[in-house]
Amino acid sequence: MPTDALINVNGDSVQTLEILFFTTVLMLMPSLIIMMTSFTRYVVVFSFLRNAMGTQQTPPNMVLVGMALILTLFTMGPTLSDINEEAFAPYQAEEISQEEFFQRVQGPLKRFMLNWTKPESLELYCNMSNTPLPESEAQALELPLTVVIPSFVTSELKQAFVIGFLLYVPFLLIDMVVASTLMSMGMVMLPPSMISTPFKLLLFVMLDGWQLLFATLAGGFGP
Repeated sequence: MPTDALINVNGDSVQTLEILFFTTVLMLMPSLIIMMTSFTRYVVVFSFLRNAMGTQQTPPNMVLVGMALILTLFTMGPTLSDINEEAFAPYQAEEISQEEFFQRVQGPLKRFMLNWTKPESLELYCNMSNTPLPESEAQALELPLTVVIPSFVTSELKQAFVIGFLLYVPFLLIDMVVASTLMSMGMVMLPPSMISTPFKLLLFVMLDGWQLLFATLAGGFGP
């Protein structure tokens, strides 16, 4: 086979592998974005709030996900700016290669995730993967994403469940008061949720609950 033909075959093979690689990255990108940002905390807390209020499918899932995405973009603004400066702008100017671009993208994301990862979660996954526990920030940034991502997600889920519990308490008290009142009045056949739901909605609206919740969640990722 001529040398030119061999070069063309090798080139086509490399191009095919690159296409497969980028296709795989694009398929995994939504999951990675969800796992590596503040989206998880937001959407879990919103689900807890909806269940605590007893409003079934109101707001609908699409609205909750949309609110979570908007707040995620707001929260991740500084990290996205760092990615643009450190990785995207040099890559667009053809100053760095694709491999270096992916390496530089990991830096700001790791800093964000490690900043909100609890030490016990990081220690757990370091032990599970037989990775030495970092003793400094520089060593922590050298950890692989397979350790940093699950540590971050575990910490976020714990924090989201704590916030969800705190949201549940006032609504649970309203349910208990309404149920006790109905029982004392002998109205045992009337579902307590039918009476308590309007009171819970009234309490939430009077306290300007959405604004208070958004400010608290976004402030939780403040500097």
